[in-house]
Amino acid sequence: MSRFLVQFQSPALAFLVGGMLLAAFRSKLEIPDAIYQFCVFMLLMRIGLEGGLEIRDAELADMILPAFIALIVGCGIVLIGCVVLAYLPGVKTEDAIATAGLFGAVSASTLAAAMLMLEEQAITYEAWVPALYPFMDIPALIVAIVLANVYLAKKKHGPTAKTKIWPIVTNSLRGSALSALLLGLALGLFTNPEVVFESFYDPLFRGLLSVLMLIMGMEAYARLNELRKVAHWYAVYAAVAPLVHGLIAFGLGYIAHVFTGFSPGGVILLAVMAGSSSDISGPPTLRAAIPSANPAAYIGSSTSVGTPIAIAVGIPLYVALAEAVFGL
Repeated sequence: MSRFLVQFQSPALAFLVGGMLLAAFRSKLEIPDAIYQFCVFMLLMRIGLEGGLEIRDAELADMILPAFIALIVGCGIVLIGCVVLAYLPGVKTEDAIATAGLFGAVSASTLAAAMLMLEEQAITYEAWVPALYPFMDIPALIVAIVLANVYLAKKKHGPTAKTKIWPIVTNSLRGSALSALLLGLALGLFTNPEVVFESFYDPLFRGLLSVLMLIMGMEAYARLNELRKVAHWYAVYAAVAPLVHGLIAFGLGYIAHVFTGFSPGGVILLAVMAGSSSDISGPPTLRAAIPSANPAAYIGSSTSVGTPIAIAVGIPLYVALAEAVFGL
């Protein structure tokens, strides 16, 4: 309990709760969408740049198993989510696939909040761990989009309909959020951006994250009304799934720790990524790729329930679990 109370005093959670309170009291505060997009771009570039810089200097052999785990977890979450949601009453198949895809992908804001909390508590992790983001995020979105397109094609043209997968993959990679992250990784890997990283991107990280968390809190509360309009099973799934996904990734991360010395902080961040649901790259990607899916279902469940659970409950849970398992 003390661990949870301490976490709520951190800037990330404080601004998230503050945003929810503002929306609950019907504040007229509005933050322009351009500022939101700028904050997202800066966070993803910062994560990508740092990841690229560290991958450049890291032992790639140490990354292979964690990266493989991230890929398997991202795809596995989508497949399991599709099966679970599709059999619940009142849930359309394309909505189930889009929701599972969103929960299989990664939230940059949740990852950034976890990184900040670990730094505040002096819990170290390999600096390349945030670069595992695309290994989980991109495959999850692609699997969801492919499954949805195959399902819709068979629904429209019959069970023998064929779907071209490669154009779906390339379209997904052109999304604005993934483009920013991949650009940051490439610049960190192949150029020398240390000066601009240390003087511009890194100092702004905490401030921009606080603004983003405030926006996320306001949107989370606002979307509760949208979530009430669709099946209540989405709310149940969004409350339970993040913790289940995070604990699965924590267990697999522990295996990586045993075999490769993967740090406890790295295990925590891997669990955080798995327990998060995409708030940046996922929604616009899925809206464009699966237009028949209901955004109130997958975005509402993710933003109003999944993200607050992942940040307010998931992160303290994984930190406490790491303290018990690794003796931090």
